[in-house]
Amino acid sequence: MNEATKQTPDALPREGATTDLPHDRITIELFREAFPRARWSDRLNAWFVPGRTAQKRIGRWRAQMEAQADAFANEKGRDAFAFEPIESRYLEAAPAAFEIRTPYSRSVVYEIREIPHARWDADRRLWTVPYRSFAELRQRWSAIEAAAERSEPEARRARREAIKGTEEDEAFKARIRERRRKRYPVPDDDAPPLERAVGTHVGVVFFIGTDGELADPAMVTRFYFPAADGEEYVWASWRLGTLEELVTTWPARTPPNQGERDRGWWMPTLEELRLARRHAKSRQRARERKHKDKSSGEPTANNA
Repeated sequence: MNEATKQTPDALPREGATTDLPHDRITIELFREAFPRARWSDRLNAWFVPGRTAQKRIGRWRAQMEAQADAFANEKGRDAFAFEPIESRYLEAAPAAFEIRTPYSRSVVYEIREIPHARWDADRRLWTVPYRSFAELRQRWSAIEAAAERSEPEARRARREAIKGTEEDEAFKARIRERRRKRYPVPDDDAPPLERAVGTHVGVVFFIGTDGELADPAMVTRFYFPAADGEEYVWASWRLGTLEELVTTWPARTPPNQGERDRGWWMPTLEELRLARRHAKSRQRARERKHKDKSSGEPTANNA
């Protein structure tokens, strides 16, 4: 630090705000240009800007610097994409960001969420990724595209046709029939709370109650999770949560441990709640569209 930028603590004005800066020459020079009255304080180990509005002015300056840095990074990403573009039916290079629209796939969601600054646009039903994240997008794109192609309706139908009539097909149909019963095995001596979001091996559900019917351990292992030796399970009824219920549910701070997974239920994590909320929102929109279509099809007083 040169002598011109130093000032003793006693000389600092009473009103003002402090800020720390990266230790690089360019950033400090830009800061000094924006705040010519700023002084370094050895006592505070920070830059001191005098004035009643110093905190707000520092905040605006930081936001401006971050915006400039993002713009520069986005330009670099655009240039990299122009030099070596990704050609895919699932990706569009829009003016503001990359837009990714694929069939639903857990693998796709996992891969995209690992990309910095990726965002889900619920209104347009697509993901956006800023140009500054192009390097990470390219790194994960092959996995994203492969998972999207596997999730196409035609690909799903082809896989279903390939196993039709086989033991795998019968097992799949049996799992579907079992899920439709909306029951779940829980330990007789360690039941989950009722009417509260709970994580399970079939997703986040709200348990309603149980009539005490014992669950066959073989059924538990076949359709849900490995039954513990000597453990007694009872069937508990469940329902899906509404969007409002899921949005107001606080996630668990830590993922479930092995003991909780072996038990069969746990407090849901943020990732689990996000998935459940997305499904709940889709169900809500489907009900709204159905209600709208039904209402528009009804005769009115003018055309009856």
